[in-house]
Amino acid sequence: MKNKKQGTLKRLVKTLFAFYPVMMPLVVVFVLLNAMVSSIPSIFMQNIIALVEVSWQSGDWAAVSGQILKFVGILVTLYVISLAAGVAYTQMMAVVSQGFLKKLRKKMFDGMQNLPIKYFDTHNHGDIMSYYTNDIDTLRQMISQSFPQLMISFVTVVTVFSLMLYFSVWMALVVLVGVVFMVLVTKKVGGNSARYFVRQQIALGKTEGFVEEMMNGQKVIKVFCHEEESKADFDKINDALFHDSEQAHRFANMLMPILGNIGNVLYVAVALAGGLLLLAKVPNLSISGMPLGISIVVPFLNMTKQFAGNIGQVSNQLNAVIMGLAGAQRIFELIDQKPEADDGYVTLVNAKEVDGQIVECQERTGMWAWKHPHSAEGTVTYTRLTGAVQLFDVDFGYVENKTVLHNVTLYAHPGQKVAFVGATGAGKTTITNLINRFYDIADGKIRYDGININKIKKADLRRSLGVVLQETNLFTGTVMENIRYGKLDATDEECVDAAKLAGAHDFITRLPEGYDTMLSSNGANLSQGQRQLIAIARAAVADPPVMILDEATSSIDTRTEAIVQKGMDALMKGRTVFVIAHRLSTVQNSDVIMVLEQGHIIERGSHEKLLEEKGKYYQLYTGAFELE
Repeated sequence: MKNKKQGTLKRLVKTLFAFYPVMMPLVVVFVLLNAMVSSIPSIFMQNIIALVEVSWQSGDWAAVSGQILKFVGILVTLYVISLAAGVAYTQMMAVVSQGFLKKLRKKMFDGMQNLPIKYFDTHNHGDIMSYYTNDIDTLRQMISQSFPQLMISFVTVVTVFSLMLYFSVWMALVVLVGVVFMVLVTKKVGGNSARYFVRQQIALGKTEGFVEEMMNGQKVIKVFCHEEESKADFDKINDALFHDSEQAHRFANMLMPILGNIGNVLYVAVALAGGLLLLAKVPNLSISGMPLGISIVVPFLNMTKQFAGNIGQVSNQLNAVIMGLAGAQRIFELIDQKPEADDGYVTLVNAKEVDGQIVECQERTGMWAWKHPHSAEGTVTYTRLTGAVQLFDVDFGYVENKTVLHNVTLYAHPGQKVAFVGATGAGKTTITNLINRFYDIADGKIRYDGININKIKKADLRRSLGVVLQETNLFTGTVMENIRYGKLDATDEECVDAAKLAGAHDFITRLPEGYDTMLSSNGANLSQGQRQLIAIARAAVADPPVMILDEATSSIDTRTEAIVQKGMDALMKGRTVFVIAHRLSTVQNSDVIMVLEQGHIIERGSHEKLLEEKGKYYQLYTGAFELE
């Protein structure tokens, strides 16, 4: 754990200097200047006391008053410099800390966009949100407050201890004994505090994840009267968070009073040691070579107080440092997540036909082609995108040793409508996830227009596919903006035409502000069917050659479905379409229907052919066997 924390701290500091290569060194310089200047006055105090001691013995105050005023003037100048340095580094740290967090959030979010779907399927969304809120906030406090204070305290402790050695080695050794006790206590108590602060951050993420899940499922909770059970489950998670937080803060809050009292005892010990050394007239051992006297003992006591106070400041900032490092460790774990692999080199380009040859062009022609570079020959070939999809002996499992698709082979010719039917968990949606390359197959091959999809860049592959999912996601923005999400450069007219095609135009025009109606909370102010129609319009405006409809009309009533089906038929015309449906009436006009059971294709054929065979599809269609 210690090595991990040291590695996190080292990386955090390197990242800070990488983000601010000019400002961070300046901050360090000003912090060092502030700390060193605030430690030096002890020397002038010693000189002033020595002058007062001499003048008291001689009775000649006039002889030393000028020198005393000179030292006071220097002290005032040093304090002004210290104040200026303090103001400079605090202002710069405000820029550095907030700017660093901004850049770190951007780095996290940019990296998150490149993570595979599997990551989001296996991690609680509320816990992921905790990276951007709690963990970032712990870093803010550590960078803006704790780092500068720790640097100041460290430099002050080193400077003051050096001055102690300069004045008296004997009394410095007494202080050193106290430091040993302080280090041992910090190591023991601070180590326990660090362990529980890490656990607290993890527990906090789990708590937020649970709350987010309960918020999303409030309707289900109330329908099934699950409120008390939800409270009980939350109490368990909240109790775990309380235990970790209570232990972390118990050890952290224990540290400062202990170190403070050790500092008080140390102050008394130094005073006694100084007094005994003066009474015993022990020869002073020091770098300065000055004899031991009141002019050394008094400043030494002030330095002891300053020394112990800065050790206490370190312990005071220890909580924030430990919490910040725990948060930084979690943030770096997110940043270090392995991005989605993409070895594809075949890209999708606009194309046109010239003298019987397909050539690449910049303008939109309605014709797309796969640009396939061949490194061996040093040539480039173009294959027209037609939407032919083939799966050969595909095996797949979401986890190892648990295969969910077995030896799946299918052919979807350009313009064909292919339907998948079967019970939940049969593997219907899994097949479309593989075509999208949300997951990669374990064995077999998938070809798109004769090209192995592993060779196609994922972004280009997905750009050629239109998807309407059963679970609709709408984003905060207007209805028009949500439709345009399918094609960012689409005009308003294209978006309206897509809405008409999907059968959404009629209800959109009846909304308070029509296409400019603002949606929020995943379109909570719309019905499920209306949200689904907007999702269909979003896919329509993209105008892709291949469509995947995963229960696209499941949330639409029968009357609306008849309207939408006309638009869907127009949308599907000339495209290769994969349809997943439980409502068998929506797949009757498919060119081929695949019946899946436990990851196997057990029947395939047209609606009429499958009815004639009187197999599983016949049972499903006639109601002799329930789909679910």
